[in-house]
Amino acid sequence: MYKFVVAALLLALSGLVSATDAERGRQKAAVCVACHGADGIAVIAEYPNLAGQKVKYLQLAIKAYRDGERRHAVMSPMAAGLSEQDIADIAAFYASLPPAGTSSSK
Repeated sequence: MYKFVVAALLLALSGLVSATDAERGRQKAAVCVACHGADGIAVIAEYPNLAGQKVKYLQLAIKAYRDGERRHAVMSPMAAGLSEQDIADIAAFYASLPPAGTSSSK
C-alpha cells in the first residue's frame, strides 16, 4: 500500500512541475509571439506553428539554433542566450497548447 501511495504522490507532483514549467515558458516566450503567435499558431505563413508540438522536438530544435547546429537569421540570435531551463520551460509551454486545426485552437 505504501508503494502505491508514494507512486500516486509522485505522479500528482509531476503534473504540478509540468504546469509550472509551462507557465514560466509562457512568460519567457513573450517575444516569440511576434512570429509564432500568442497561441502558438504562426502569424506569418513562413514560420512554423509551435502549438502542440512534442516537448523533445521543441527542445532539440531550440538547442540546435542556440548551439549553431541550425542557422536562421532570426532564430539563432533569439536562442543564443537561452539556458537549458529556459528551453525546457518554453518547450513545455508550446507543447501544452492545442495544435492548429483542433477544435480548441482559433
